[in-house]
Amino acid sequence: MMTPMTDAALLIPGSWLGMIGGGQLGRMFCHSAQSLGYKVAVLDPDTQSPAGAVADLHICAAYDDAQALVRLGELCQAVSTEFENVPAQSLLTLAQYTRVTPSGDAVGIVQDRIREKAFISQAGVPVAPYAAIESLDDLQAADSALFPGILKTARFGYDGKGQARVADRDQALAAFKEFGSQACVLEALQPLKSEISVVLARGLDDQVKTFPCARNEHRDGILAVSTVSAQFQDDAMSEQARQAAAAIARTLDYVGVLCVEFFILEDGRWLANEVAPRPHNSGHYTMNACVTSQFEQQARVMAALPLGDTQALCPSMMLNILGDIWFDAQGQMREPDWAALLAVPGVSLHLYGKTEARAGRKMGHVNIVGESDQQVRERTARAATALHIAFDHD
Repeated sequence: MMTPMTDAALLIPGSWLGMIGGGQLGRMFCHSAQSLGYKVAVLDPDTQSPAGAVADLHICAAYDDAQALVRLGELCQAVSTEFENVPAQSLLTLAQYTRVTPSGDAVGIVQDRIREKAFISQAGVPVAPYAAIESLDDLQAADSALFPGILKTARFGYDGKGQARVADRDQALAAFKEFGSQACVLEALQPLKSEISVVLARGLDDQVKTFPCARNEHRDGILAVSTVSAQFQDDAMSEQARQAAAAIARTLDYVGVLCVEFFILEDGRWLANEVAPRPHNSGHYTMNACVTSQFEQQARVMAALPLGDTQALCPSMMLNILGDIWFDAQGQMREPDWAALLAVPGVSLHLYGKTEARAGRKMGHVNIVGESDQQVRERTARAATALHIAFDHD
C-alpha cells in the first residue's frame, strides 16, 4: 500500500473546487459543495451540460484542453471528477497546479479492466475467473472453463456498453472482432443471485467511511432500482462487502468517493465486479436517507474536512428515471405526471436539467423513504405507477 497523501491543508468555505465533467453527478456535487459555502468551476465541452448550468463558472472546453486545464488548476484549490472516462493524463496535469482527488494514477488503473482486476485481487478480494484478451491468439488460448462468459472491452464501457455474452469460443471471436479487436476481459458467467454495491469515501488522512450497502436491479444494463433495507444492513455479507471495498480503496491509494459493485452468487459467495472512481447511481439514496450524501462527502474529501456521518436514518429505495417515460405506448411525447408522483408520501424528486429526453437516457431519479421496508416498498410501487415505470410489487 502507498503512503497516504500529506497535502491536507483545510480549504475554508469560499474556496474554489473544480470538477472535470458536466453530467448529473457533477450537478449534484455543485449543489452540495455550494451548500457548504464553496464555489465550483466545471470543465466540460457541452454548452448545455447539467453541471455547467448550476456551477459558479463553466469552462467550456475539451477535457484535455491544455489552456483550460491550466485555468482550472490555477483557480481551484482542489479538483475532482464525476465520470470514469476522464483522461487520466488531465488529472496528472492538474496535479502540477492543485490538489487532485482521486489521482490520475488511481483513475488510470480503474479505467482499464485488466489492471483493475489485478488490483482488486491484490487487495485480497475475490473476482470471477477471467482472462486478459489482447489478441485473437489470447482468445484461442483461453481456458474453455471461461465459457459461457462475458467479453468486456477493457476501456470505455459503462451501463452495459462494450459487453457481449458469449456461449463459446466462436461467439467470443466474433464479438472481439466486432469490438475492433481492442483489449478485452473474458469473464466466466456466474450463477448470479443478486448484485450489491458499496459507496465509500477515503480522506486525505486515510480515514475511510462506507455507506450502507445497496441491492441493485438492472434492466438492459442500466441500473433501475436500488434498495437499502433495514434488515440487510445487519448481515455478515454486508459487513464483508464494506471491508472489501475499503481494502480496494487503500490498495489503489484512492482518495475521494468511489463505488465497488459486487455479485452475490447462488451458493452464498460474493465476488467484486468493478470499481467506479466517482459517486455512483446506486448511492443516490444517500441524498435523502443518510446524514451525509455521497456528494457532500466528495466535497469534504476535496476540502480536507472531516468525513461526514454515513449512517442511514431510514430504509429507502431509488428509482432511476429514464427518458422512456416521456413517451406513451404510441411513441408520442408526453410530460410525466409529476403531481401524481409528488403526492406519494416519502418521495423526493431529483431531475438533472437535461434538455432532451431520449430512450435509455438518465433524466433523474426518485428517492423514497419510510419507516419500514414494507412501507418503502409500497410507496415505491405507487411512485412507479405514477411514472409508468415497471416495478415488481412483490
